[in-house]
This record gives sequence, C-alpha cells and structure tokens, in this order.
Amino acid sequence: MEHDRQFDPQHGRAVEIADGVRRVTAPNSGPFTFHGTNSYLVGESSVTVIDPGPSDPAHIETLLSETAGAKIEAILVTHTHMDHSPGAKLLKEKTGAPIIGCAAYRPARDLGQGEHNPMDASSDREYKPDIELADSDTYKSSSVTFETIETPGHTDNHLCFAIKDTPLLFSADHVMAWSTSIVAPPDGSMQAYMASLEALMVRQETIYLPGHGGLVRDAHTYMSELKKHRLQREASILAQLGPIPSSIPELVLQIYTGLDPVLRPAAALSVFAHLEDLVARGRVHAAPDVRLDALYCVI
Repeated sequence: MEHDRQFDPQHGRAVEIADGVRRVTAPNSGPFTFHGTNSYLVGESSVTVIDPGPSDPAHIETLLSETAGAKIEAILVTHTHMDHSPGAKLLKEKTGAPIIGCAAYRPARDLGQGEHNPMDASSDREYKPDIELADSDTYKSSSVTFETIETPGHTDNHLCFAIKDTPLLFSADHVMAWSTSIVAPPDGSMQAYMASLEALMVRQETIYLPGHGGLVRDAHTYMSELKKHRLQREASILAQLGPIPSSIPELVLQIYTGLDPVLRPAAALSVFAHLEDLVARGRVHAAPDVRLDALYCVI
C-alpha cells in the first residue's frame, strides 16, 4: 500500500497513476480531506471525470486545462459531500457533459425528536444527476466500462466504480489509506458501512483509487484491517459501558485518551454510529431519544 507520507498531491496538475487514469487533487486540504479531494480523469481523447470536487472554479479550470484537446464525455459522482459533488454542476456548465452516478442526497435514517444533523453543512443538497446509477449498473465510456457498486455507510448514497476487467476500483470515501472513513449519523450508518466492506471484500479488484490520499494496494488485506479496527472500537465501547448509563461525551473521553479536543466532535459521531449499530443488534440499550447526549448502557 502506498504510504500516506509519500503522497504528493501536486496541486494544479494531473498525475498519471495507471494506464489511461490520471489524478488531479483539489487544493482543499484540511483535517477531513487530507491534501485535498482527488478527481480522476479516465481516458485520453474522450475523458470521464470522476468526482470533480468542491465548487471551486480554479479546480474546474485545472480539470479543463489538463484535458485540453479532449472531450469530457461524462461526469461520474460517488456521493454528495461538499468536497466531491458540487463541482459537477460547474463542469457540466462548461462542457455539457451529463452528470451520472449517485442518487440525490438522502440520510440513512430520519432525525429523532429534538435531534439536529451535525453533518448538515457537509451535504450537497443541490446535486441532481442526469442519470442515476444503482448497484451492478454499468456505464460504458469511449474507452472503458464502469461497474457500479453501492457502498452505503459513509453516506447512504455512496457508490464505488470499478473498471471492468481490471484490478482498479474508485473507492471514494469508503476506503482510504490515509484515514478511516467518517461514519456519522444520521447521514451515515455503521451497520451499512460494515456490510459494504464485506461486499467489496468478495470482489476481484485489488487496487483502490480513493477520494483522498494515495493508492490502496492489496485492498483486501487492508479492508480486513479496517474491519478489525472497527470491531476493536466496538469492543472498547462495550468495555466502558455497564449497568449505569453513560453519555457519548463521557465515552469519548474514556476511549480516545489524549485526543485533540478539536477532534472530539468527530469522535463522538463515530461512537454514536457504533452505538446505533449495537442498539439495533440488541447489545446496548439507549434512552428513548437519539441525541448525542442520550444515555446508553449494556443490556
């Protein structure tokens, strides 16, 4: 697997990473985006753009300049987070290429009484595909055939795209080498995320091209490590729970020792996702509400 510290985003230019596949990293680096969102250019004389990134005219101009002389024939979108999908509208306005891929934004579940969505600002609610793809659907470009794999979990509408008859799969934010994927209710679901990992582990693709960071090589071994990590986190949560109810902020302090306070809200959402899954499986009991200050105890 390509080591994170070896990843050079080379902002402003396309980097060839496989035969007929180039990566252009948007300059939107941050704690949740690493060095920026990866847009992918597939093809030469006719190009399919995967995840054109945030609503950043400069990044769109980079995509256009790096494909100068070629036709952008389609824009594939994996999911509706603000760092992945808004650029599709800008790129379509410039090229007329259709937007193809995930469904419009939808949460994994409805909000509970008194609950607010802490991830609301991160979702692109204006995204509308011209063609919506579902599991096992294919899109044939001029050079390759993409197969769609539904991978809910990070978001409910998350898709991955495999290039048929190759070891390559565009894993977006479902599998990344630099960090584990954020799973934050109500937009995300830990139960769905784990099921999506299992769905990818039985497929043949071995090299993943993620939404952030470098290539994931030996993807099946890496996903086994991701699964192990999630199960260890679940075990840590269960170990802290007892007959006396605990709140999520309390659990975060107990489990994430030494964590930067700035990252505690993200950790709380991860714990919340695990707890939702444990409640659904009958391992944990929750107070009637589902707010972040809800109390949980083992059954």
